[in-house]
Amino acid sequence: MQEMIFETHAHYDDEAFQEDRHQLLASMADQGVGTIVNISSDMDSCKTSLALAKRYDFVYAAIGVHPSEVQDLNQFDIDWLEEKAHNPKVVAIGEIGLDYHWSDPAPIIQKRWFIRQIDLAKDVKLPIVVHSRDAAEDTMDLIRKTGAYDCGGVIHCYSYSAEMAKEFVEMGFYIGIGGVLTFKNAKKLVKTAETIPLEKIVLETDSPYMAPEPNRGKRNDSSNLIYVADKLAQIKGIDRDQVIRVTRENACRMYGLPLETK
Repeated sequence: MQEMIFETHAHYDDEAFQEDRHQLLASMADQGVGTIVNISSDMDSCKTSLALAKRYDFVYAAIGVHPSEVQDLNQFDIDWLEEKAHNPKVVAIGEIGLDYHWSDPAPIIQKRWFIRQIDLAKDVKLPIVVHSRDAAEDTMDLIRKTGAYDCGGVIHCYSYSAEMAKEFVEMGFYIGIGGVLTFKNAKKLVKTAETIPLEKIVLETDSPYMAPEPNRGKRNDSSNLIYVADKLAQIKGIDRDQVIRVTRENACRMYGLPLETK
């Protein structure tokens, strides 16, 4: 029986999929993808993620607000997120975190809402999907100070050192790895993949972004995860099916889904 890939992080509500979203999602099982978690980035995408999760049995939703979108976040929004978090198709709060690559919103605003959304995740007992860009130390510091390890989750699109990845893993987090692993200049991420046990890695695309080789620069979708699985299998010295099976089981544990989920 074919091992089915668990896609832990995609954005099928993105306008890049406007023309063929439903045809593409309907084709995923034939392309070896069994489960998809659609990740929200702002309040509007929380609603569209919930709609996709309602329409497709194999799609689940993470709801939350990306650090670049927190400028106008308010308590009403947090209350709405808390209400929707009890939907059985909602499996995480995310993506949330810190992004210092851009100057706005100011770090103090990003931190405030990262902490508030971590508190929300702890209240509703869901894992978090953490976005962290150019903010390694502050991310680690806030996760420690807030006790975010109590709810666990994933450090999405991991880009820091192997040593820091080990610290996150020791706190109970998974490491999200996608198309960047296949890039020729991905030495740091390859080192992380070598260092971290396969049992603490989950597969993700961040579709429509960051397509792996040989499709780098094109619109990404979950069918490309096969290239990430192949690269990870090569790094670990195991076969592709083992990578797909173990990372699927990891994703089920992380998101609180039955292990038999495809």
